[in-house]
Amino acid sequence: MSHQVKPELLNADAIAGALESGYWRVSILDEIDSTQNYLRTNNPKPGDLITAEYQSAGRGRLDRKFIAKKSSALLFSLYLEPKIQIEKLGYLSLLVGASVAKTLNEITETRLFNCKWPNDIVCNERKVAGLLAEKTSSGVIVGVGINVSTSKEELPVAHASSVLLETGKEVNRNTLLSKILNDLSGDLAEWESGADLTSHYRELSATLKREVQVELPGGERLNSVALDIDATGALHLDNGRVITVGDVIHLDSKLT
Repeated sequence: MSHQVKPELLNADAIAGALESGYWRVSILDEIDSTQNYLRTNNPKPGDLITAEYQSAGRGRLDRKFIAKKSSALLFSLYLEPKIQIEKLGYLSLLVGASVAKTLNEITETRLFNCKWPNDIVCNERKVAGLLAEKTSSGVIVGVGINVSTSKEELPVAHASSVLLETGKEVNRNTLLSKILNDLSGDLAEWESGADLTSHYRELSATLKREVQVELPGGERLNSVALDIDATGALHLDNGRVITVGDVIHLDSKLT
């Protein structure tokens, strides 16, 4: 697709009008250093959400920079205080990832979007979205960045892509955000009530049953097959190792 898409601006009324519950309070900023920083320093309440047209200091996991052209991505951070046992809190980013992937599949009428453990959403093996979950003293801030209408020239790295590039569909970011939040509300309520949502994640996983290389924070690399995930969000490998933090490369794919 060669023509340049002019994205619609984020609109608080459009988003609020499409929400099915009053739990979320959405604030829109034109430009900000980072929606994560904003929530971290502004004493958020559960359900507070900040989204911005542009982030000048956006970042992903492991402090990697994440900068998207203004209005081409859906960038937001939300604050939660899940009523869940502390040992299961690690599953939250997988829950949000599965919810976002499910919403992207529904809104594009495809089944192309999957979760790459731990925090990426991929389409045709290319990264279209990433998540970052940060524990605070009383809750968790979850940041989400989705390349919506990003063009090939604007992509930060070769293995990235966007919803528009992969599906040819122009997705309204207001519709996308409200649908994500409606889906997420239901998933969070189920999770907090004790439901095991790992089957939802398995169905959407791009990582399970594949040969992977896992790079651990200390630099150790493990080659194995990704067998399963558990209710804490940990990845189980067929060599017996259980991974809670690490980067994954799909070895049977040319794209990493």
